[in-house]
Amino acid sequence: MAGLAFFFVLLPLSVILLLLAGFTKHKFFIYALGVIWGGLVLVLLLGAILRPFYTKKVLDKEDFYGAYVVDRDYFSGDQADWQYNHFRFEIREDDTFYFYETDGEKILKTYSGQIATTGKTYVSERLKIYMESPGHHVLHSNPTVYREPWNFFLVFKSTKFHNMYFRKGEWKPLVY
Repeated sequence: MAGLAFFFVLLPLSVILLLLAGFTKHKFFIYALGVIWGGLVLVLLLGAILRPFYTKKVLDKEDFYGAYVVDRDYFSGDQADWQYNHFRFEIREDDTFYFYETDGEKILKTYSGQIATTGKTYVSERLKIYMESPGHHVLHSNPTVYREPWNFFLVFKSTKFHNMYFRKGEWKPLVY
């Protein structure tokens, strides 16, 4: 679309302004041409500079490694606080996955498995989790990965709690 606008609008307009400037000897047409092309260059430059602020992060397998806690900022309240204190997980660099049922700092039960990613099938890799049986209701399906310009979060579809939002981070006791 932009290519068509360039060939059918910008180039003919530039030629017309140059011809008018040549025949009439008025500098206005040269100034107008300078404003049009200068504005175009400025917009393209500004777009290139601001690109990191609006482009979603491209994820590699290594980006998934780390500890995750329930994101209490996405949905706040008592339910999010309770989930934060009762569920967390980590993905280690040897591709092991450990999901923890907790009571605050104390780990009550650990579910283990392995992770893999889709590879370069998509622009950004997607996480796949293979759990040992019996599994946990949070881990019945692979998470959906939501990318942001600087970060990402994982959403698991729990059969009991519906969507559960996890972000990278270390568990810390809640202060009320």
